[in-house]
Amino acid sequence: MDLSLTETQVMLKNSATEVMEAELPKQRVLEVDQSPTGFNQDLWQKMCELGWAGMVIPEEYGGMGLSFTDLAVVYEVMGRYACSTPHLDSAVLCAHAILEAGNAAQKKALLPGIVEGRQIFSFAFTEPEYAWGPGAIKMRAVLRNRSYVLNGTKLFIPWAHVADQILVVARTSDGASPEEGISLFLVEANARGVSIRLQSGWIGDKVCEVNFDNVQVPASNVLGPVGGAWPAIERAMDRATAVLSAYMAAGAQKAYEMARDYSTTRISFGVPIGTFQRVQDHIINALLEADGAKWAAFEALWKLDEGQKDAPVAISMAKAAASVGFIRACDASHDVHAGIGVDLEFGLTHYTVRSRTFEHYLGSAIYHKARMARLMTL
Repeated sequence: MDLSLTETQVMLKNSATEVMEAELPKQRVLEVDQSPTGFNQDLWQKMCELGWAGMVIPEEYGGMGLSFTDLAVVYEVMGRYACSTPHLDSAVLCAHAILEAGNAAQKKALLPGIVEGRQIFSFAFTEPEYAWGPGAIKMRAVLRNRSYVLNGTKLFIPWAHVADQILVVARTSDGASPEEGISLFLVEANARGVSIRLQSGWIGDKVCEVNFDNVQVPASNVLGPVGGAWPAIERAMDRATAVLSAYMAAGAQKAYEMARDYSTTRISFGVPIGTFQRVQDHIINALLEADGAKWAAFEALWKLDEGQKDAPVAISMAKAAASVGFIRACDASHDVHAGIGVDLEFGLTHYTVRSRTFEHYLGSAIYHKARMARLMTL
């Protein structure tokens, strides 16, 4: 297993860095985060023009057909610059849910719009009893006159406020196991009965409450077999989780570097604070967490690209490491920075808020450790 970057990946990394340097300097991150949309529209357009939205979508649908490791190299750069965009949810999670569950006509109709950035998709999974896994799906879809009627609420749904389409995970029946009876629906964000409200709080990517009040969905908008969509959903979530883990690892690395650099310039008692052993402890802890998260993520990505049977276990390991490591690296960096670290314009909080948001998204460390045990039949 060779995790060093290829020549193509080095070029991708350099190109992505140039884009982020030009479009998202540190002082703009807070401005973008506090904007109504929560992302830089010009940057999003440039990302789509460069083909980033189609990197892991097959060429037959207008994509580039690259590997998930290739995409993760770009996501490392995005993580370093605290970049928020709908890319993960639209161009990875939803795109691969369509690839895994959709029929030929659905793929042909939906994927080119994602690749070109003409359509933004949001993935509506979590509910008021927030959890991941099939047992968390309680929202019902009832068949009436050849259409399905959706009623219920989805919470903490990223980018629903800017989405054109929403992929909704709902239960059409009960089975012997939680995996049975789950279906996937394509719903227009402006459909009658759909209401979307931005949720407030100390949150990284914008998330929404999405309410469904007798929303009618034609049977043609069901992706995959009715009641049998869970395997496709899980595979799509695995791909998005692996990529997100690389983003989080890069954020942890940046938090470490900020602590390291600050320790050499902040003078206390006539010497740099980096000469103090306790400060060194915090810096070393941040580095260890960042390194652990990175290599767990890239091992998982390698196994995913190689089609290894234990890739799902590695992906859960990577997300568990990232969920814990990103937070710990940020906390250690705050210990080094002390008061200046909480200044919103200083920049460390750009990573701290994302560490808290992504800790739970697509499953917390507790969820993924339990999933690892289940997959390994422990």
